[in-house]
Amino acid sequence: MFKDAGFEVHVACNDNDEIPGIDKNWLVPFVRSPFSKGHYKAFTVLKEIIDNENFTIIHCHTPMASLLTRFAAKNARNNGTKVIYTAHGFHFFTGAPIINWLTYYPIELYASRFADGIITINREDFVRIKKFGNQKTKYFATPGVGVDSSKFFPVSESEKATLRAKLGFAPDDFLITYAAEFIDRKNHKFLVNFVKKYGSLYPNLKFLFCGRGVLLDAIKAEVEHLNLQKQIVFLGFRNDIDAIFKMSDLGISSSKQEGLGLNLVEEQMCGLPILATVDRGHKEIVIQGENGFLYKQGDLDDLNVHLNKLYNDKALRERMGAQAIKTAANFELSNCLRETKIIYNQFLNNVL
Repeated sequence: MFKDAGFEVHVACNDNDEIPGIDKNWLVPFVRSPFSKGHYKAFTVLKEIIDNENFTIIHCHTPMASLLTRFAAKNARNNGTKVIYTAHGFHFFTGAPIINWLTYYPIELYASRFADGIITINREDFVRIKKFGNQKTKYFATPGVGVDSSKFFPVSESEKATLRAKLGFAPDDFLITYAAEFIDRKNHKFLVNFVKKYGSLYPNLKFLFCGRGVLLDAIKAEVEHLNLQKQIVFLGFRNDIDAIFKMSDLGISSSKQEGLGLNLVEEQMCGLPILATVDRGHKEIVIQGENGFLYKQGDLDDLNVHLNKLYNDKALRERMGAQAIKTAANFELSNCLRETKIIYNQFLNNVL
């Protein structure tokens, strides 16, 4: 969109992967931890780039990188640069640990004055930051970053069987997919414990874990120790995640917190009912009893009640799957692009 309007487009991130459609990729040593000494170096590198390049607009993402960017762009804003921050889920939220509120909350409120616009992707975040953030900043809510319906869509039973056969799964296997990075927040251990306690009730059930991350080896070791390899299958990082969703029966998330939960939307577009933890982001996606079920955080029994309903009732799965497709349409890529373009134009005098 920017290139079509004649803009030059740069990206700043902490790797030098080739990114299509941009003019320059700046390597900036961003770090995620809020307590790392590496922030000073990242700030120094970033500030020099911003001061020298005379950007028209800067759009930042992820908490620590966005914090540094807003501070580094202070002089640039005085010269007319506009700064937008998309919060993909604040670390402070209803039910968050007190340490999150003591650290991230005051910082984000203070830093809100260093942005011209802040975009949120769930209602809870939008209401809170608009009420307590800097009142001169503009606030927006968008349906995530968008999902491409030309890639994620339901398939026929025969197509589903073909996809399963390619990966060695049977037509009557009951497949539940969890696509998530192996980090503590995603809480794979909870699902391992679920299979340990209730797996015998579902003889043809298989949890498909897709992704990579620092806890992958530990979770694999736990599954092997408990001899659960037949019901928990590790499929690794996938470039064909759409095919995995299309061949599955359900989508699931055991995450402790999400800003939205984009993979669940992708699964919904493929016609899957969703099982997910009660969470502000999941509430944006899962309508209880209509396109899936929300289960209590850390409650194995509650998950079992809802899974049992879906496992034993194909008609219910089909009905919820049809509703899931309708829900996911709200998050379609074209909708997100339209909303984002409206936001950009508020800062660019409608040049897009």
